[in-house]
Amino acid sequence: QVQFVESGGGLVQSGGSLRLSCVLRGSTFSTSTMGWYRQAPGKDREYVARIAGNGNTMYRTGVEGRFTISRDNAKDTVFLQMDNLKPEDTAVYYCNFAPVTDGMTWGRGTQVTVSS
Repeated sequence: QVQFVESGGGLVQSGGSLRLSCVLRGSTFSTSTMGWYRQAPGKDREYVARIAGNGNTMYRTGVEGRFTISRDNAKDTVFLQMDNLKPEDTAVYYCNFAPVTDGMTWGRGTQVTVSS
């Protein structure tokens, strides 16, 4: 059974940093493209960043230069380093495979709150 376990969220002031982690259980990690997603209150879930098995990365406009996605294939873990956080980054953050397809399993996510 595929399971994503996210952690590392919290409450920070604007301009602060957080590092999120996500462990994938029950599936092949090293060759999978992994993504981070977020959902703010009252909004749809949106893509944030992705990293391929070979390490190639992509980011949504607005986070590039502030967020860095990375992975540790030995630990089946994907990370999201978030710097210079802004109040509009406040959301529940999730990881999953990329791209998203119908019927995918989602974890509980980790809450990130940025105060102004």
